[in-house]
Amino acid sequence: MIVEMRVYHCAPGRLPALHDRFTGITLDFFRKYGIEPIGFWTTVAGPSNQSLTYLLKWESLAEREQKWNAFQADPEWIRQRNATEAERIIVERIENQFLAPTSYSPLR
Repeated sequence: MIVEMRVYHCAPGRLPALHDRFTGITLDFFRKYGIEPIGFWTTVAGPSNQSLTYLLKWESLAEREQKWNAFQADPEWIRQRNATEAERIIVERIENQFLAPTSYSPLR
């Protein structure tokens, strides 16, 4: 198992729009493509409270590449994502890391 940690740094004041996009659009596309989220978090204390961190579970990097690329290329996803940013962008910057659990990790 590989866990992908993604951090979306939002434009000022746009975190609520990102939450709306996830709950109203993105999660449906994740289900369509078999993308399995582990959880979602907002930052309580840190450099910015305008970010969303979430984890995705993958069996391999090959699985991730196949499913993520199909999701990103979906014309309906592109249309709906663009519509949510028609007036101004939501996410200014994305960070991601791929994590492998240790032998003593409760989540493996």
